[in-house]
Amino acid sequence: MTKADQTVESAADKLEEFVREAQRSGGVKAKVGDALADDPEFLRKLKPSLIAARAKGGAPTDGPSGTSATPRSAPSGPQLTRPKPKKSSGGLSPWVVIGAALACGFVLAKVLDWRGHAHPRV
Repeated sequence: MTKADQTVESAADKLEEFVREAQRSGGVKAKVGDALADDPEFLRKLKPSLIAARAKGGAPTDGPSGTSATPRSAPSGPQLTRPKPKKSSGGLSPWVVIGAALACGFVLAKVLDWRGHAHPRV
């Protein structure tokens, strides 16, 4: 076992002890302990020697039976289909509505300005 493996194992032991203490204390700590309960086991799988062995293809398998014995492969086709576009319900284009509002506003401003000259304030 290398020094890096020993360091990972030590960290996993400390985390496991923290989880046990947290679960014993109750309250919020117990909830945190429950959330971290699986992490020491996962941390032990991250030993550098195990990672190197997995990279070379000779990794020890400590997962559930049947899952690591069969090689994983990518699906043969796409798993999701594209959604079909919704049919347009008709109606006006938003650009037409914006243009009409702009034109109406311009005309209204001109009319009000023109009527303002008919009755000047003295």
